[in-house]
Parts: sequence; C-alpha cells; structure tokens
Amino acid sequence: MENQAQNLNEILKIRREKLSNLQQAGKDPFVITKYDVTHHSTDIKDNYDKLEGKTVSVAGRMMFKRVMGKASFCNVQDIKGNIQAYVARDCIGEQEYADFKKFDVGDIIGIKGEVFKTKTGETTIHASEITLLSKSLQILPEKFHGLTDTDTRYRQRYVDLIMNSEVKDTFIKRSKIISSIRRYLDSQGFMEVETPMLVANAGGASARPFDTHFNALDEDFHLRISLELYLKRLIVGGLEKVYEIGRVFRNEGVDTRHNPEFTLMELYQAYTDYHGMMDLTENLYRYVAQDVLGTTKITYNGIEMDLGKPFERITMVDAVKKYAGVDFNEIKTDEEAKALAKEKGIEFEDRHKKGDILNLFFEEYAEEHIIQPTFVMDHPVEISPLTKKKPDNPDYVERFEFFMNGWEMANAYSELNDPIDQRERFKAQEELLAQGDEEANKTDEDFLNALEIGMPPTGGIGFGIDRMTMLLTDSAAIRDVLLFPTMKSLDK
Repeated sequence: MENQAQNLNEILKIRREKLSNLQQAGKDPFVITKYDVTHHSTDIKDNYDKLEGKTVSVAGRMMFKRVMGKASFCNVQDIKGNIQAYVARDCIGEQEYADFKKFDVGDIIGIKGEVFKTKTGETTIHASEITLLSKSLQILPEKFHGLTDTDTRYRQRYVDLIMNSEVKDTFIKRSKIISSIRRYLDSQGFMEVETPMLVANAGGASARPFDTHFNALDEDFHLRISLELYLKRLIVGGLEKVYEIGRVFRNEGVDTRHNPEFTLMELYQAYTDYHGMMDLTENLYRYVAQDVLGTTKITYNGIEMDLGKPFERITMVDAVKKYAGVDFNEIKTDEEAKALAKEKGIEFEDRHKKGDILNLFFEEYAEEHIIQPTFVMDHPVEISPLTKKKPDNPDYVERFEFFMNGWEMANAYSELNDPIDQRERFKAQEELLAQGDEEANKTDEDFLNALEIGMPPTGGIGFGIDRMTMLLTDSAAIRDVLLFPTMKSLDK
C-alpha cells in the first residue's frame, strides 16, 4: 500500500513537471481560450460515407494512447462517444510528435485531420494537427475497473461521467425527459412560471422544512417544500394553466427514493377536476416515454410496465379491501379503526382518526403491489387539507396518487377553493402542529385572502421528476439521477 502511494505521488509529480516544462517552453495549454470543433465522434462514425477523406476537427479527453515509434494511436472521448486518431510524426511534425508522446491519458486535446478507416475497419482521424488544450494533473481510475465505488461516484460525479458512459447517458436522458415534459405542456396551452424558493410560510405539503434567517429583514424564512400555494394564487389571478419545474426542500431522511432537495413539477388548470388531471397524467407519461425512449413499454429492474394501456383506477378503500381484506366502509368510528390497527399490528398515534388509519393500511398492505400504472383515488379528508370533498361522501376527497412500481409518482386534487372550508382545514392543521406534528401546515392568511378573492374550480397535480427519471432510465436509486446528490461531509 505504501509503495502504491509512493508511485502515485511520483506520477502526480511528473505531471506537474510536464506542465512546468510546457509553460517554460511557451506552450502553456491553459493560455488557449478556444478550439474550433467541427464534428463529434459518433457523428463522424455515423456519416463516414460523406466524411471519408474530408478534414474534421474534434476535441475531448484522451482516454488511451499507444506509441509505436514514428506513429501512434490515441482515443478521444467527447460528449457523444469516442473516436480513434492516428498520429504520425511525418504528418504533424517532429517537435509536435515529441510533444504528443509526452501527453498523458486524461489530457484534453484537439485533433484535426482526414477521416479514414484502418485495415480493421475502424473509423479513424489521420491527424494533421494535434493541440493540448488542458493538462490533467490527476489520474483517472484504472481503465478496466473504472470508478465503481458508489460513494466516490456521487462525490466526484465529474469523474463518474468520464469513466462510465451509461451514467452520462442517464443524465442526457434526464435532460430530454424535462424538455419533453415542457414540450407537451406548452402544446397544451400551459404557461411556465417561477415562484419563490425562500418563503415565510412553507405550505402545500406534509413535510418538515429547512429554516433560515433573513438578516436584512431580521425575519425567519423557510425553503419551500412545495410549489402549490403560489401557483394557486396565479390561478386566482386569471392565469388559467400554469406549471413550474423546480427544486423543493424537505428536511427528512435520505434513502434510495428520497433526497432532501429534489425536482418537483406542479401544474394547475382552471375549470377542470382530478379526472382531468388523470387524463393529463396518462397522456403526459405516454408522450414522454415515446418521445425519449421510442416506446411506451418500459422495463425497471426486470419488470415490464406498459404506459400504452389505459391506466387502472381504484379507490383507496377498494385497494385496502383488495390487498388487506379489510373494508373501511364497514368501519364507522375512529375507535373501531384503532382497534383494527392494533389487531393487525399497525402502529398509529393517538391523534390519528379513521382516515389516517385507512392510509396506514394502504401503505402497509397495498402500496408495494401496485406495479402497473394505477391511479389510487378518493383519499380520506384527514390527510388531504387542500382538497375538495366528494359531494356524495364528505369523509373523502377528490384526490388521487399515481403509482408505478409500488412508488408514488404523482399526487393530484380537485383543488379546494372554498375559503371558509380552507380556514377550517388550516385550523385543524394548526392543532396537529401544537400536538407535535412537525409536518403539519400553518395557516397562510394571504393564501386565504386569495381564495376569498375567488378561485375557479381547478385541478392540480405534483410530479416527482426524479422518480420519473429513475423509472425511464432503469436507475436503482435517486442518487443515480441527481448529478450532485446530498452527501454527508467527509469531515464529519
């Protein structure tokens, strides 16, 4: 181990000496400000017939070099892939070739030359010029084993992207997914907006916020946990279809599906309800999968899910009846629900009511079984403080959660637009807060004022962009689809 460290230190020392020698010779690569790239690697390979014998310029990181006397081969990696270059002394010049032989794997170089194929049929650039654009002073992970330690991969994503092409592909797909969502919503007449991240009242979801202090105003603020309440204000203002894609922050645990900051997309549409949101969700998911993947059938962890078929719709009561064998329509009181929970070994709190316990049964017995795209509808009013009650059954609300792979992918409502009812719901949330529920909402007087101005019937939904990306890229953990996930400091 000690010898390895010594060897590493010696290699790093040599790289710095090479840079120093280049600088003393007036060839400092860090002085170069630009390089004219005409093509990328795979574009050349895919269009070989048109480019054979033509001069191209590529730039990227040198991932391989093999020196053979007066001629050498190297491989350059760019955003799209990699391509081989043939570097001959007689073509680029004696001094230039001597400089090239001192280049290191990891250096960023530019290559200009003619396109040809080697005897083995590999598309190659016959270099006429080669330029060192940036000197790498560190060493990339060993080629054949790559960068496999997950902790290091997340902390040094820049190295992960260099060494693991599938990681780069995932993040390119993530970008395409978000662009595709925007294209679909824009085509449906939605308007993209931006709302505050730093808020006086973090509402719109059941989550514990991050707190901070605004020195200039000498007031406490929070990072937003949701986009909801500001977007609804815009519906009040007459913007009939709005959406926002942005980061929200929740001060809670980290696991394979949770990160304290994550990307949420919320949209609100006037004059529709949660059935309209179901149709939109189904069409959006289908569109994005086809647009980005070229198919509506996706495979996650070996399980195929078909977005092309109509999504199943089931009430929460029926889902619990199906998977737990318990019919909550037969349970009339909170006491009966608590007795049943004790019988089944489901933990609950004294403040919980029948609706809370129904939700606990759903989470325990049903959630993991809902693999294919499914809308779980009609939640109990106790867990839905911002949702319209069902006119024929006020114990339940017009809400659905969209599930795939046993995960909640989206949450939608027929939005509550009755300011008197909303004030009562906030009051109930304040009581929960007083009882120690750190995730309860606080009364938002300005939002209540907006509702009193008048909000039309509205459908709204929140999508977890990260989980959607996980499913569409077959990624095992949320950290695999976040470029820079939250990590505990190495100093701790």
